[in-house]
Amino acid sequence: MTTNTHNGRWSHRLGRGAGRAWRGYLRREQRVAGWLVTRGVPAGAATAVLWIVKLAVLGMLLYTVSWLVLLLAFAVVAAWLARNADVDDENQPEWREGHSGHGLYDKNEWRHDMGDSDES
Repeated sequence: MTTNTHNGRWSHRLGRGAGRAWRGYLRREQRVAGWLVTRGVPAGAATAVLWIVKLAVLGMLLYTVSWLVLLLAFAVVAAWLARNADVDDENQPEWREGHSGHGLYDKNEWRHDMGDSDES
């Protein structure tokens, strides 16, 4: 019997991939910190520079996401307004043949255009 029965699930593979990516990121960060130290930057300053870069990237991501959320909110509000718009087609005049000839009539048979009443 195998002890590793859940290796085939996509969530397990996704978690493993995320863990590998995080470890790879940490290795790169350590390399960059070591490179800065070999260039004469104090270790504390190298750590501070890395934190400043991380916070700047996080700030840019949050800024971008905030605009995307605002855009999504406007889209949802516009869709809601379009769905709940009270379009009253009954009271809109329409072109048809009525008691005063062809013209623009409402539902009460009142003609709205300035037609000639002598026309047939």
